Amino acid sequence: IEPFKKRRAGDLSGGMKQKLALCCALIHKPRVLLLDEPTTGIDPVSRKELWEMLRKLTSEDIAILVSTPYMDEALQCDRIGLMKNGKLMTINTPKALIQEYDKVLYEIYSSSVFQMLNTLRNCDVCLNSYAFGDTIHAVFKNDEEENLKGFLRNSSIQDFQIKKIKPTIEDCFIDLSIVKKD
Repeated sequence: IEPFKKRRAGDLSGGMKQKLALCCALIHKPRVLLLDEPTTGIDPVSRKELWEMLRKLTSEDIAILVSTPYMDEALQCDRIGLMKNGKLMTINTPKALIQEYDKVLYEIYSSSVFQMLNTLRNCDVCLNSYAFGDTIHAVFKNDEEENLKGFLRNSSIQDFQIKKIKPTIEDCFIDLSIVKKD
């Protein structure tokens, strides 16, 4: 923030304000730093720079606890605690959380995402399905890709592509937090 030392705090950009707040928090050389959504509302370059600063701080024996809605940021942490409604569902390393995911996950692309979601939600063997960007992620009771393709074709949806994928942290969170069909 050296180039901005003559600028008033109120005149700084969102990213620079976050960096200034971090500097202020570090003045008394804390052993633990608690950050609540430190990159919310700042541009991608400032997000990257702030995370580089945080990584450097961890090498200086400062423990950092960060809350974030951004799963790409959570992946940069040593351990992740996934919470819902103020309750901790699980805590582990990012790699271990993904390895614990014990279901076969499919990514389904369709030009009619809404129709596909409705079809999947009425499918007895579909444990859960949800929009994920411009695709749908779905988990089924059995790993029967050909039967699934047949079911979708019989449901009047002809325009789709389906493939098995590896889960992301978002998939792990959704799996832990949604109410599943029996």
